[in-house]
Amino acid sequence: MNRQGNSRRTFVAGAAAVTGAAAVGGAALGAAPAVAAAPSSGPSGSPTVAVLGGGVAGLTAAHELAERGFRVTVYERRALGGKARSMDVPDSARGGRRPLPAEHGFRFIPGIYHNLPDTLRRIPFPGNANGVWDNLVAPPEMSFARTGREDLRIPLPWPGHRPAELTLDEIRRALTGLLDTVRSIPLHETAYFVNRFLVFLTSCDERRNEEWERTPWWDFLGAARMSYDYQRILAVGLTRNIVATKAEEASTRTVATLLEAFAFNALGRGADGPLDRILNLPTNEAWIDPWAAHLSALGVEFRIGWTLRELAYDSASGRIGAAVVEDPQGVRRSVTADHYLSAIPVEHARRTWGTALRAADPQLARCDKLETDWMTGIQFYLTEHAPLLAGHANCIDSPWSLTAIQQAGHWPSRDFPADYGDGAVVDCLSVDISEWDQPGILYGKTAKQCTRAEVAREVWAQLKAAFNDTGRTVLKDGALHSWFLDPGVDGLGTPNPTNEDQLLIHPVGTFHNRPQAATRIPNLFLAGDYVAVDIDLATMEGANASARQAVNALLDRTGSTAPRCTVQKLFRAPEMEGLKRHDRLRHRLGLPNALDVG
Repeated sequence: MNRQGNSRRTFVAGAAAVTGAAAVGGAALGAAPAVAAAPSSGPSGSPTVAVLGGGVAGLTAAHELAERGFRVTVYERRALGGKARSMDVPDSARGGRRPLPAEHGFRFIPGIYHNLPDTLRRIPFPGNANGVWDNLVAPPEMSFARTGREDLRIPLPWPGHRPAELTLDEIRRALTGLLDTVRSIPLHETAYFVNRFLVFLTSCDERRNEEWERTPWWDFLGAARMSYDYQRILAVGLTRNIVATKAEEASTRTVATLLEAFAFNALGRGADGPLDRILNLPTNEAWIDPWAAHLSALGVEFRIGWTLRELAYDSASGRIGAAVVEDPQGVRRSVTADHYLSAIPVEHARRTWGTALRAADPQLARCDKLETDWMTGIQFYLTEHAPLLAGHANCIDSPWSLTAIQQAGHWPSRDFPADYGDGAVVDCLSVDISEWDQPGILYGKTAKQCTRAEVAREVWAQLKAAFNDTGRTVLKDGALHSWFLDPGVDGLGTPNPTNEDQLLIHPVGTFHNRPQAATRIPNLFLAGDYVAVDIDLATMEGANASARQAVNALLDRTGSTAPRCTVQKLFRAPEMEGLKRHDRLRHRLGLPNALDVG
């Protein structure tokens, strides 16, 4: 995920290859295009679409529409890529190097994703037979980093993987962490968790959508009566740290559906690739810039620095008459097109829906019930490599629910000190902060109550508590060069902190308030990770799948003969379907799942 970062390079997003570079580069430099409105038709009479938002959803929609002959203009208020982009640390470049790379949060593209990888394969990248998809690499391990105890390191093997050589000390620590964790969760609690997982695995869709959607994950697991480690690893560790939602509130349907998909992914069933994948370069270099260049080659036009203020609904025609936007100079203009595809985050999108529009389609009003929370990234730049691990670390005992990954080792084509910053930085430790409302260990304040500098010092202290706690000094204060906190967060340490880029969370009932991609307004379509798709989680995969659904709905509305976008659902094990049919009968009779021991 990424945020604000208004460097010219990020704004332009590959403008050297962008058709209509004057519009993109001009917006970055403050020169407004002469005409705000999209043409009513393309040169051959092709329909026009105003895609409102240039994140993963908006760029996916533009990609699919352009391939089908539509004339597309993307309006983006800040920078292409949205939360998924990387950005430059201002004033960090020296000696002809690139600026230090920063981001809203690190990339995570697991093997359960299918729609996003399909798009990545269709974005050309020099030297790659499979386009950007070939820029995905699989970390060989992950860990639950414990505070005051040995970390639990989990290998993530895949075909062709060559495990790293281990020292006797590393083997000792790994076994100690495994046995300590196994010993700390009583056997009867482990058996109960396995039973609960099997209950969900054999539950029919009706039970999942009704009973389990109404049940918090914490209650489903019986966590209140279990041990501390059961709660931290199996309840909190799978919710707050991964999807930035509280176990006490998160829908069991959402959490367990993803757990089911990851379990089959680990077993090699129905997966696009390994369980954990990341990009082998900063996101803009590996993905967003090549994507923008490819879309431009397809005829997509970009208006960067244009902010959607309102979708103007014409009650007489029952259609969107115009999109009211604010240009880079702050002047309000009306953008007209044949069709409008809103692809901005729900917390921003719903502010653009007026009373008449909401009345025309009640599902828009229901979006007011969707909730967002803070999950924001901070990067620490190091002058020495820290011997953490080659993958993601989940600091499950940290009050601010931190997850982290060292990035330089996963970017083999880059010599970090030679390519970035001032030559002193050798690595970037990218950290996601998922909990902003709990007191920390250094100041006793929540993250929102801390200043930006205090947030950095507090996160660093929590990382050291997780990694420097068993006889090794893994993170050294003297190796900390600098840090960068997502600029989308503002007002920290004041009574009214704000975050421009929040994350949709999934308390019970969320599933029933998510809108469809097709609205009742004939020329309005929705895309974004809040739109109802099979992967019921705020993800890049969800954003991509929703955009495909929106394009298909537009094709249906217009009677287009163009091929429909493929929308692949999460893997369903065929051997489970008979058990689900049996559970469907029990559910209709008001009986619990056959395996449910309560």
